[in-house]
Amino acid sequence: MSACKIIFLNQKGGVGKTTTCVNLGSSLAEMGNKVLLIDFDSQGNLTGAVSGDSRKPTIYNVIAGEISAKDAVQETPFDNLFVIPGSVDLAGLNLELVSEEDREYYLKNSISSLDDEFDFILLDCPPSLGLLTMNALAWAEYVFIPMQCEYFAMEGLNMLMRTITSVRKNINKDLKILGILFTMFTKRARLNAEVIEDVSTFFPNLVFKTIIPRTIRLAEAPSHGLPISAYDSRNSGNKAYQNLAKEVISRV
Repeated sequence: MSACKIIFLNQKGGVGKTTTCVNLGSSLAEMGNKVLLIDFDSQGNLTGAVSGDSRKPTIYNVIAGEISAKDAVQETPFDNLFVIPGSVDLAGLNLELVSEEDREYYLKNSISSLDDEFDFILLDCPPSLGLLTMNALAWAEYVFIPMQCEYFAMEGLNMLMRTITSVRKNINKDLKILGILFTMFTKRARLNAEVIEDVSTFFPNLVFKTIIPRTIRLAEAPSHGLPISAYDSRNSGNKAYQNLAKEVISRV
């Protein structure tokens, strides 16, 4: 069976995109699925969050044709969880590809050999809608949209929806939106609840039931190279990501 291919996308930074990619991947792996994480962001935050080594071959080397996708896959210290690291070289890839023919399909063509190796392939996009992100959209089956409970996040969501519609029309007709996930939720902030209500009204079939709380331990975990399940399994954030993994499996 072919891997389920999901990208994590929001052009706004700091919305919990990488945190969600890592911890959802970890939860899916704990359920017995073979999961590959791909760090497609030049900042490389996902790589560090699962103790990956960015000095070894990265996704940039794969796209540049210097190494096969299979040879770039690293084991992590966690069962069933693998990673292809990101690197700062990705920052220049937008310029390198801009004059190439079929420039939106470089990622798809370079990692297609991995489809039968994993149950899930989760890719963390850069926080922009540039050519790297277009490559991710051309490859993916599903777009996963993490979103902070803030007013400005709603404005960005409309732009993102228009981009996905355009990609579906011109580049990848099979692309689907897996769902919208609210992150960094604080019960005390009334605006949080208002934003959730508004978005749920506009997109009633897309919003996940699970909401990720804002917790200090969840924020600390990546700096220790650990998903929240390994850093503090009793944390409410870990429970939330376990519930999210069940929701994702029911949707795909």
